[in-house]
Amino acid sequence: MTHPIPEGATAPEFSLRDQHGSPTALSELRGAPVLLVFYPLAFSGVCAGELADLRRHHAEFAALGTTVLAVSVDSVFALRTWSDAEDFPFRLLSDFWPHGGVAEAYGVFDADRGVARRGTFLIDAEGTVRWNVLTRPAEPRDVREYLAQARSLAEEPGRADRHETV
Repeated sequence: MTHPIPEGATAPEFSLRDQHGSPTALSELRGAPVLLVFYPLAFSGVCAGELADLRRHHAEFAALGTTVLAVSVDSVFALRTWSDAEDFPFRLLSDFWPHGGVAEAYGVFDADRGVARRGTFLIDAEGTVRWNVLTRPAEPRDVREYLAQARSLAEEPGRADRHETV
């Protein structure tokens, strides 16, 4: 089993299609933090709860200048259906082909199950992983912890001019 890329590492570049079929490249988001949330599958119980929690707190991430991206191995079509039903305000990215390639690059692909593990990465404006967490398959992650990490990053000296804090 691979391990998540560590804090301090350069975040692996990727370009994936979102739920609308539009490409999203990590490099195009440089200049602001990115919260990259890998989850196993759309429409599953724990994943639905986690993404609903991200939806509830999305305005707080936006106020911190943090872009939220959620990534699974689901097809663009499944992600569109789920996003339309749940009204997610952030992009759902399809790591469908090569199957789990981005999850693998981040060290969170579960090859035995064919899905991403619950890995989360906070990437700074320069593309460096500043924080990460990996939880067990049935264990939901705490979005308040994500917010605390995003606030901490936004409050670092020299960053106040880039991000409004809440």
